[in-house]
Amino acid sequence: MVLNLSIIIKNKRIAQMKRLALLVLAAFIGGAAAIGGYKMLEHGNNNLTLAEKQNVLFASNPTNISSTGAVDFVQAAAAVSPAVVHIRTTFNSESSDSGSPMDMMEEFFGGAGRGKARRTPKAASGSGVILTPDGYIVTNNHVVENAEKIQVILSDRRKVEAKVIGRDPNTDLALIKVDATDLPIVKMGNSDNVQVGEWVLAVGFPLDLQTTVTAGIVSAKSRQIGILGREQQQPTEEEYEEYQRTGKYTPKTNSAIESYIQTDAAINPGNSGGALVNASGELIGINSAIASQSGTNEGYGFAIPVNLAKKILEDFKKYGAVKRGYVGVTFQELNADVAEDLKINDVSGLYVNDVLPNGGGAAAGIRKGDIIKKVDGKEVFASPDLQEKIGRLSPGDKVQLTISRDNKEQNVAVTLRGDASIGRPKAVLAAKTTGTTIDKLGAAFAPASPALKARYGAKYGVVVTAVEPGKLFDSFDMEKGRLVTTVNGRPVNSARDVEAALPTSRNGKTTISGVGPNGNYTISFN
Repeated sequence: MVLNLSIIIKNKRIAQMKRLALLVLAAFIGGAAAIGGYKMLEHGNNNLTLAEKQNVLFASNPTNISSTGAVDFVQAAAAVSPAVVHIRTTFNSESSDSGSPMDMMEEFFGGAGRGKARRTPKAASGSGVILTPDGYIVTNNHVVENAEKIQVILSDRRKVEAKVIGRDPNTDLALIKVDATDLPIVKMGNSDNVQVGEWVLAVGFPLDLQTTVTAGIVSAKSRQIGILGREQQQPTEEEYEEYQRTGKYTPKTNSAIESYIQTDAAINPGNSGGALVNASGELIGINSAIASQSGTNEGYGFAIPVNLAKKILEDFKKYGAVKRGYVGVTFQELNADVAEDLKINDVSGLYVNDVLPNGGGAAAGIRKGDIIKKVDGKEVFASPDLQEKIGRLSPGDKVQLTISRDNKEQNVAVTLRGDASIGRPKAVLAAKTTGTTIDKLGAAFAPASPALKARYGAKYGVVVTAVEPGKLFDSFDMEKGRLVTTVNGRPVNSARDVEAALPTSRNGKTTISGVGPNGNYTISFN
């Protein structure tokens, strides 16, 4: 019996040693694969998306911190804080009086500036989140909009200049880049999995303080607060005059996408562009706004979901601008009061007010009076339920809408179309055109009239009088009538100014900014 027992014990030890050896081997192979992947990434594989780069970097470092049980955010805060940066911006005193970042912060954060004439600040600050070791940083559009110089202060106190890769007023997102390597990063999470009541951390640089971490819970999802689309919904002078003559006015399509994660984690001015992370230290949102009467935190903060941000940021990286797909309908949210006014029985969903010509909705057979009930099988109760889903897609992508017509539901497959194809033909160069053509841009320009500059609150600018199909401006969906205010940061008042400013690009990248019917815009290209 003693001999048999010894043999059994010996066999168990051998089996345990084999299991241990297998675990060590598996860990070694996994680590080697991750290191190899990182080295491949490090050696300039720029074809990978931001998300794919992150998958390689985090392959051997899974995060398993649970948000249940004892509340402890030490590991999450330690993982995230080094990759949240302080952004300082300075502005040219001669820049436009409209659309400055400080104005946006006053609108987002309240304060005494509301209702006064807009003034461009000399300097402002915000936060940003590093996404890749080679220096791609996400922040808010209103943090860097119209900035002459963008300075990023890293966690090791280094100061580096950043350039704008792309920015989008419709989502208030921007992607900037610094020339640095081996930077700490924040892992992107999945905002679709965020639940109301879940613990979250807000990390940023509020009120010019150093890195600050605050905690709270998710108070709500898909929250719309009516900030981003306010200006683009205003009628032009011509539309208002037409309304006075005829009493008719067709509301514009609102291109702004608001589907915020609401949190009671303390967010203050300076937190803009900072990180909202879950208890595992994963990025689930970009902090953007607070609801406040005083201009400081009153318990209602709002963050852009990271799943929406991923698509926008990839577009910035590939094209320098957002390639957005549209259903091509205008709608209003249903509730009991609206249903009563419309004399219909449905009290939930989106009631289609109008179907725009040449849009994907029109091609799919959607009609005025239809009610959108679901998008890709998920119920729709409010505008953000549809807008965020569509905001993650591109022209040419397909989406399945469930609509109610005559109290019967049916599924409709809609192929999304680009903005330029909806409701109006693309502008093309005519045989005879006003303005001077610049071949490199594939467009013609003329000095903007005082009335046009006054309408947009611009001190200078040239108007796009024609766009040639297949050339640069056409590829960016730049249309006839757009106002171009700066080229490579230099004000332009004539086609000659545009030509003179083109060679002054920084790092080989040309940046053109201006304003159009949908608000401020910037395009960049090499």
